[in-house]
Amino acid sequence: MRKFLCAIIFCIAGIFSAHAELHVDIVAGGTEPISIAVQKFESIGKIPQETIKMLREVVENDLKRTGLFRIVNHDAFPQYVKMNDMPDFKRWAAIKTQALVQASIKPDGKDNYKLEFYLWDVNGKEQIEAQSLIASKKSVRRLAHIMADTIYERLTGELGYFDTQIVFIAESGPMDNRVKRMAIMDQDGYGMRYLSDKKTFVMSPHFSPNMATIVFLSYRNDDPMVWALDLDTGDQTKLGNFGGMNFAPRFSPDGNHVALSLVKDGITNIYEYDMLNKTLRQLTFGNHIDTSPSYSPDGKYLAFNSDRSGSQQIHVLDLVKGTQKRITFGAGRYATPAWSPDGQFIAFTKIADDTFYIGIMNPEGRHEKILAGGWYMEAPSWAPGSRRLVYYETERADNDRDRISHIRSVDITGRNVYDIDLADDMSGTEPTWSPKLP
Repeated sequence: MRKFLCAIIFCIAGIFSAHAELHVDIVAGGTEPISIAVQKFESIGKIPQETIKMLREVVENDLKRTGLFRIVNHDAFPQYVKMNDMPDFKRWAAIKTQALVQASIKPDGKDNYKLEFYLWDVNGKEQIEAQSLIASKKSVRRLAHIMADTIYERLTGELGYFDTQIVFIAESGPMDNRVKRMAIMDQDGYGMRYLSDKKTFVMSPHFSPNMATIVFLSYRNDDPMVWALDLDTGDQTKLGNFGGMNFAPRFSPDGNHVALSLVKDGITNIYEYDMLNKTLRQLTFGNHIDTSPSYSPDGKYLAFNSDRSGSQQIHVLDLVKGTQKRITFGAGRYATPAWSPDGQFIAFTKIADDTFYIGIMNPEGRHEKILAGGWYMEAPSWAPGSRRLVYYETERADNDRDRISHIRSVDITGRNVYDIDLADDMSGTEPTWSPKLP
């Protein structure tokens, strides 16, 4: 199910300067975006025109939605530069283009396409990237995402996140008879497909680090338990018989453990399930509600929310020492912590003054920054590279039937927010961003 890419070959086509000046500062929220021109892809052999057009649009849309790039209008192009020809840099600089992209696509055997592209620094008058990619015709769209990732990484110095997917809960039907199905799509909303049927109520899906498995909460036979879905085979297995309701699963960075909440005798604590040895160990103790675990990238700490201090707050557990400390002390309640892949931030949901917020802070709970706020929003999840988050927001409506939940993405400046398009009759909740696809 997940083996989309037949093959990828990266070939550096030249020696690039280590001192290229073209670079965007992704930390400063008010930075002027880089102006980038993406030429029409050359076609060699029989390539459908809609495929050529699609590849260009995907690359441009990926870059544009970051807020870090301005796509040069096609009508303003001063020339068309064929592959292996040198651009006339003065003409491109005259329309204030900073980066120029050339690309070609051709068949490679019966079932594959080969994509080649060059990235030019117009002001530096040099080629700063060149790659060759091969993929099956069925997964040709991924070539554009990988190409956009390469351009993004070359110009920002950060890990790209375009060749990724999002798993979420697709909701439809009236509120009193809501259908909730687990679904997966590309990070731009393309290619959505269901991973569960209409009969089973599901929640809280999360990817394994290697993208082989999704763990989720299933109410199969009215028994709330954590299950695992194998994305290759489609097989679903229950994690274990834990003797109580269990929920909120989250993989460890090495993929060998799953942290989850388990209710026993009316008390909710966090446990860790060993996927290899099929054993369970308790991590938190006491007569509290401890849930929403999230591992630090090094696997040494676990953030979670708990009411042990009298209100819902975020705590961090040292998995080596077994000690825990509260890190949120601002006004309101805090929930759903999510550690960023680079370890610099913990994202959270905050509830204060009848408003929900999505924010970030450092692992000590300091330097809190609110990125979005609204009537109801929850479940932040990080993209690779720790530049963007995805979350869902439910809009206020006069009645439950008209309420719609949107999946939205925001960057760490809080200035660049966009919706991920879903079907008109569908709500999306509990999104989780995948690692880079294998």
